[in-house]
Amino acid sequence: MNNNDVFKKLRVALQLRDDQIIEIVNLVNFRISKGELADIFRSEDHPNYMECGDQLLRNFLNGLIIHLRGTKEEPKNPREVLSEIAKNKTSLYKEDKKPDFKNQGEKKPFKPKGTPKKPFGTGKPAAKKQKPENPVERFTFNSGKQKK
Repeated sequence: MNNNDVFKKLRVALQLRDDQIIEIVNLVNFRISKGELADIFRSEDHPNYMECGDQLLRNFLNGLIIHLRGTKEEPKNPREVLSEIAKNKTSLYKEDKKPDFKNQGEKKPFKPKGTPKKPFGTGKPAAKKQKPENPVERFTFNSGKQKK
């Protein structure tokens, strides 16, 4: 099992997105881009696959400790942090996103916003657009010969 496998398993177990991983790594002043992170999570046979180094995994784990436990000055309870994350998560399944047709009657009727549009052809005719000036025509070229 290499560092990439460990990193992938931690990502899945903690249900972390790429931007959350970047924030966790930034807690220990280590910078990584989304593209580099995507390269680490690719399969080994992909041409853009990148090996996860010890330094990145170490910084991620140190940042994860700060993220879950907090610092010595401001300690956190890890269970509260994880439960707060679970509350903010939205369901990934379509079954949970079904519309509730029982409450459809309680909604207000649709009203268009703004002023009503004028019928076509009742306004002023638009002025003809002028062609843009050719930038070459602005310059005069002197080839060195005097004209008579």
